[in-house]
Amino acid sequence: MWDQLVTCWPDFRPVRVSVLFFLTFSAVGSCLATSSAQPPFATFKGHEGWIGSVAFSPNGKLILSGGEDKTLELRNADTGGREAVFTGHESGVASVAFSPDGRRVASGGWDRVLKIWDVASGKTTMALKGHAGRITSIAFSPDGKRLVSGSGDNALKIWDVKEGKALFTLSHDNEYDVTSVAFSPDGQYVVSADGENQIKVWESSSGEEIKNLLEHDGAVSSIAFSPDGRYLATGSWDDTVIVWDSGSGESLSILKGHSDDIVMVAFSPDSSIIASASEDKTIRLWDAQSGKTLAILGHAKRSSCIAFSPDGKRLLAGGKETLMLWRLEDVIEGFQTEKE
Repeated sequence: MWDQLVTCWPDFRPVRVSVLFFLTFSAVGSCLATSSAQPPFATFKGHEGWIGSVAFSPNGKLILSGGEDKTLELRNADTGGREAVFTGHESGVASVAFSPDGRRVASGGWDRVLKIWDVASGKTTMALKGHAGRITSIAFSPDGKRLVSGSGDNALKIWDVKEGKALFTLSHDNEYDVTSVAFSPDGQYVVSADGENQIKVWESSSGEEIKNLLEHDGAVSSIAFSPDGRYLATGSWDDTVIVWDSGSGESLSILKGHSDDIVMVAFSPDSSIIASASEDKTIRLWDAQSGKTLAILGHAKRSSCIAFSPDGKRLLAGGKETLMLWRLEDVIEGFQTEKE
């Protein structure tokens, strides 16, 4: 079964903009899971090379993926069968997203172009240009009227999707990539992270900077809002996940347990579990309230992107040509049994 959602980047490292394109794609390594790390119950083959990003359609019927091979693929969510291939990017695709109504998809990549596609026809309806660096992360607003993109040019842009123009260009004022962007669930705010240690909160309607969260000791690689809008989780090269109060910007807890850089974080649909993928070749599941480790997942291939299924029962991780799937109930129960 392919009934999952994941957004990812292959072995992504938030680095200075001068780093060459091929370095990200060539940083491949095998991994050995720890003794407590539980293997997936299913694996699937994806693109040729690294899978950069995957999104689940709002109706749950389709999987969209973008990869190193410069293409986007639509797959049947039940069988994993490929239904369509979108071509048009001139280099690897780093991030993809479905619009809230499921009729359009957006993609951004190393060619610095943000494309919007019609799902039914597979045709490009808009090509948004303006970034001076690779596009690293994209996200639709909850109403689908705007799109935010982060780039290696140290900036993020908020776009009017209907008009095809940038409403705001917001700078991180340093020499590092903007590594991750997200809209708050109510659409009022945009949050962006960079390869230094900054997490900036912006008012989406005005582009005004509201807060700059500075508690990580290393590059911030990933950010995720809890679906209920109460919390923000951030993963960093300092090997920690910080959980923040999304309203006050107060740091609520610091989750420690990984032994290497964290590359992605995600919340479960009910906001109760945080998942984090790390360069230590494991994925950890944490209780979002207590910070307790619920399970440790691992596989013979590195996983650098993660997400929960819409019903919260499964977790999917992506890597080089492979998607890996775990049943949360099984792995959490198995981890607790092993500890006993």
